[in-house]
Amino acid sequence: MPTSNYIARATARDGLVRAFAIDSTDVVAELAARHGTFPAVTAALGRLATAALILGVMLKEQEQLVTLRLRGGGPAGTLLVTATGRGEVRGLVSNPRPEIDQARDGKLNVAGVVGRDGHLTVTKDLGMRQPYSSTVELVSGEVGEDVAYYLARSEQVPSAVGIGVFVRADATVEAAGGYIIQLLPGLPDDEVAGIETRIRSLPHPTAMLRSGDSPEGILARIFPEGWQPLDRIPVRFHCPCSRDRAERALVLLGGEALVEMREEGRERGHTEAVCQFCAAEYRFSTAEMDELIDEARAA
Repeated sequence: MPTSNYIARATARDGLVRAFAIDSTDVVAELAARHGTFPAVTAALGRLATAALILGVMLKEQEQLVTLRLRGGGPAGTLLVTATGRGEVRGLVSNPRPEIDQARDGKLNVAGVVGRDGHLTVTKDLGMRQPYSSTVELVSGEVGEDVAYYLARSEQVPSAVGIGVFVRADATVEAAGGYIIQLLPGLPDDEVAGIETRIRSLPHPTAMLRSGDSPEGILARIFPEGWQPLDRIPVRFHCPCSRDRAERALVLLGGEALVEMREEGRERGHTEAVCQFCAAEYRFSTAEMDELIDEARAA
């Protein structure tokens, strides 16, 4: 597990501030490689995954899940990421390579590929009968501002969200990460103002990471007078797909659909099922498809 990819969790101001800082560079690079994303989509999907990782470790249990679904009406289509409380994330995007200017005014055109007319939906699966979902309208399509708006409106927690992805000219990811700082009730107004002023004066999150700052280094910039570290949570790309899950998904399609898939794959000698999240490919022989068809028809 690369030590550079982790979340530093901390508190400050006698517990009235919750702080999270993350380096997600390798995670975002893997997402980009698996989906073959164009640079602006790499940044959009990477920002959403970075935010999801932080929201994930806010959950009480490691097995719990948080899912962020971003629909902005842009050419990238829907962006979807799921993170666990143990620091695992996976994601997908409807159109990873939209034909649109990838940069605008010297910056990656994230809002251009995401769109600004849509919604962010956050769903938490806490292991209860029904997951909890909340939807807010987008405020910018830049992802970070939209997550901050969700936290303020749906969770009633004022939060500073700074997340970013720096993509090199060759389309590889050089840096990804950022922070979420949450101000809890009871924090004096002058201290709130001081934290807000300091955050506004910070370099961009990827600038700090590229200059060598660790997640703890980012927190030290925000709280130079001191903060209390809690723990480090390693983060990684992880998809729980498997051949068994692929089989079960195929059976749910029904016998008629499986017959069509079997016939389409007969010439090449197998039928392929590809995971949308990680691009893993599972192959089923004609005989195996026959068994799945029988199972689907018997269901």
